[in-house]
Amino acid sequence: MARFIIEGGSRLHGELSPQGAKNEALQVICATLLTSHKITISNIPEISDVLKLIEILINLGSKIERISKATFSFQADEIDIDQLKSPLFFSQAGSLRGSLMIIGPLLTRYGVCIIPQPGGDKIGRRRLDTHFRGFEALGARFTYDNTESSYRVEAKQLTGCYMLLDEASVTGTANLVMAATLAVGTTTIYNAACEPYLQQLCKMLICMGANIQGVGSNLLTIKGVTSLTGCAHVLLPDMIEVGSFIGLAAMTASDITIKNVGYDQLGIIPESFRRFGINMIRKGDDLHIPIQEHYEIESFIDGSILTVADAPWPGLTPDLLSIFLVIATQARGSVLIHQKMFESRLFFVDRLIEMGAKIILCDPHRATVIGLDKSHNLRGMRMSSPDIRAGVALLIAALSATGKSTIDHIEQIDRGYENIDLRLNAIGAKITRE
Repeated sequence: MARFIIEGGSRLHGELSPQGAKNEALQVICATLLTSHKITISNIPEISDVLKLIEILINLGSKIERISKATFSFQADEIDIDQLKSPLFFSQAGSLRGSLMIIGPLLTRYGVCIIPQPGGDKIGRRRLDTHFRGFEALGARFTYDNTESSYRVEAKQLTGCYMLLDEASVTGTANLVMAATLAVGTTTIYNAACEPYLQQLCKMLICMGANIQGVGSNLLTIKGVTSLTGCAHVLLPDMIEVGSFIGLAAMTASDITIKNVGYDQLGIIPESFRRFGINMIRKGDDLHIPIQEHYEIESFIDGSILTVADAPWPGLTPDLLSIFLVIATQARGSVLIHQKMFESRLFFVDRLIEMGAKIILCDPHRATVIGLDKSHNLRGMRMSSPDIRAGVALLIAALSATGKSTIDHIEQIDRGYENIDLRLNAIGAKITRE
């Protein structure tokens, strides 16, 4: 098990470039299973979750070549479906939630997929009903094996249909869109997720020859085609990493320029940080966050406390609520953070309270933060990373704190952030990996 040793209290200065979007990478890499033709994908973050997925595809028979840093080619022309029953596949897929998205491509192309109950962040219940009910609507037969904790879906031929999703699940929508591309007839998906990652997946599939209408909306229409071809695709910058760097600059009163942020795809994120009083200057596609000694959280028009909550796109992504909670601890003013989707994601606030933050955990979904207005710093301590986003939030807290902090179990952070210690050390942070 690795850990970070952090000497807090340093101001950072310089430029940071966000990696490619992790969530998009997991989707489009799975989409390479839809065709036997070669696909080239650039700006892939070489983080543990993505590399695990690549290893899964290699063991299924996909030919994958690392052309250069962050650029890979994929060719799934000799997939061995029998590998889905192997102990190696069960071990690999069971440790990665993103492996779920191989179901749609394999089901529509080969007629079957078996997958173990997936792992991932321990942030509460993450049900899979949207995926499997959608596959059933397309004509697949779904079974669950209690003894092996595995799911099986099979169909001789998927047939297009109308479906109204019970939740706007990003991975569920991605899985169903991929399955529908090679189905017979027309599939209409209402209450579809429309996050930029999903839009990017659809654009890539269209380049491969898919017929998809409504990209960017919550109503997608997919007319099935008989086959798909290859293409070249470039990932967006990771909006979660962009938001993390904005929060880092605010908490440490640093001067940071974030390069090539893909501003037009950030949606409500910049405005949400501005509501916390954080100054940002857009320079083309770069964001400059100047030194700020203090920042003040807005109130609602009637004077009531601001509430920040996650919502399906174009609402605020839940992956950034941990960052907003941390930066609120040193703001002027108070805020209610409402994490609607996952009931365990706010439990890391206990560590922040021990560091000196003023936080009331109202229930598993809501926390009220009373900002310290930098009247005194958080204090360093030993803690552990419970999931990717909380881990980075704790890293930001430690970098702003007085004294030394230790963060254990940083494998969680490495799942989502590539060489985060090296990149932050290059602009003045003091992080040692052990």
